[in-house]
Amino acid sequence: MRRRQPGRCGWLKDKFGLSWQIVPRALVSLLSDPDPVKASRVMQAMLPMSRIDIAALERAYAG
Repeated sequence: MRRRQPGRCGWLKDKFGLSWQIVPRALVSLLSDPDPVKASRVMQAMLPMSRIDIAALERAYAG
């Protein structure tokens, strides 16, 4: 059995070749903040991640 292959920003490719993304509720909440500066910091912190680290995103959100 082949393992899932992680990609950037929570994207995975499963054994059937389908790509899908894991989107934690906390990520949606942080990215939808009405303050564009906070949301932008979260996005910039998330982009290089292969596994989404909520604690790191919360630190970026706080500034």
